[in-house]
Amino acid sequence: MEECSRMGISKLFVILFLGLINFLQSNIVVEADDSSNMMCNTDLSSFLPFPYSNLPDHMVCRTLWNSYVLRYYQSRNHEITIVLSTIYTSGWVGMGFSKDGKMLNSSCMVGWINDEGRAHIKQYHIKGLTASQIKPDAGELPLTDVPPFVAIQGATIYLGFQLKYNTSLGTQPVLLAFSSKTPHHHHLTVHDDKTTINFDFSSGKADSSIESSSGFFKDKRTHGTLGLLGWGLFLPVGAILARYLKHKDNLWYYLHVIIQFIGFLLGVAAVIVGLSLKHKLHASIPAHKGIGIFVLVLAVLQVCAFFWRPSKDSKYRKFWGWYHNWLGRFCLFFGAVNIALGIHIAGSVEAWKIGYGFLVGSVLVTVIVLETLLRLKRLGDTDKPPAFSMASLHHDHIPM
Repeated sequence: MEECSRMGISKLFVILFLGLINFLQSNIVVEADDSSNMMCNTDLSSFLPFPYSNLPDHMVCRTLWNSYVLRYYQSRNHEITIVLSTIYTSGWVGMGFSKDGKMLNSSCMVGWINDEGRAHIKQYHIKGLTASQIKPDAGELPLTDVPPFVAIQGATIYLGFQLKYNTSLGTQPVLLAFSSKTPHHHHLTVHDDKTTINFDFSSGKADSSIESSSGFFKDKRTHGTLGLLGWGLFLPVGAILARYLKHKDNLWYYLHVIIQFIGFLLGVAAVIVGLSLKHKLHASIPAHKGIGIFVLVLAVLQVCAFFWRPSKDSKYRKFWGWYHNWLGRFCLFFGAVNIALGIHIAGSVEAWKIGYGFLVGSVLVTVIVLETLLRLKRLGDTDKPPAFSMASLHHDHIPM
């Protein structure tokens, strides 16, 4: 009886728990719907000009992503009047149209409020990944003669623009992005986050397939971190140990091999993630890719040198030393160049540039100090008199 009573109480707790979860979920959904309805019912006539303030009652209003709300009306002559709104504190907000869902070769409308409180909205054409390749006042969006408009109402920014197509616009990959940094001389700063949504303008429904940039940013950070650790930290440290710890018997050798092998694995991983990132972006970055593959080949040859290492008494040992040392120097040099190039292409924040600059500076200062100490030691060794001088040998000579 006691066992049955415990089982009954357990079942009761499970039922109550599941009921509580369902109640909370339904409240969350209702709350989200209420918030969306409140946004869609906002009166735009007090701060937006015609035609953005006069969208018909049967306009489409949808919450797309985070706090992004899209209002639009598509007329019979295929004009689409769009009002995009979202929470705003600083930086810029953008909405783009893409042919394949990718950022490259897309055209975007971007709005922001500058430091003086002036509103700006421009069309941009994204031709590449660097700031110089994102062209203001360019793009393929068929804007009408109605001027685009941007306004702030409370803590919300509103972007309004009108497009004219030859036919009714159906499913279209839409890009949404934002940055907390204001554009400098109309040049966009790198976005903090973005997403791609396949939106059907004929039905007003978003496709279930949504591609968020969180994976892109994760791959981008992973690629940069692996490359910086492999080519920028472990391999230089391994080379430093090999040159300046030779007096530590075999310790330098084991440390050199282990650290170089770790650096090699990190470098290979960086190349793999980089190739995957290139496939996702459909981007052509020949210089960065070419140098990366070249450095990888040099690193593979250095690993092969470990297995091809002749004995100390071999007549080929000298040539092997030249091969190993100079290949290593080329690998470190081009690895450093490619890291700097990658940081520039990615438009990384100042923290990456400062961090890598500090790492390179630390490595260079360490090498300069150790090289100076090594040369002073060698100079001191050459100035020392030999242990047995000719005079002592003559003095100790026993005549026959």
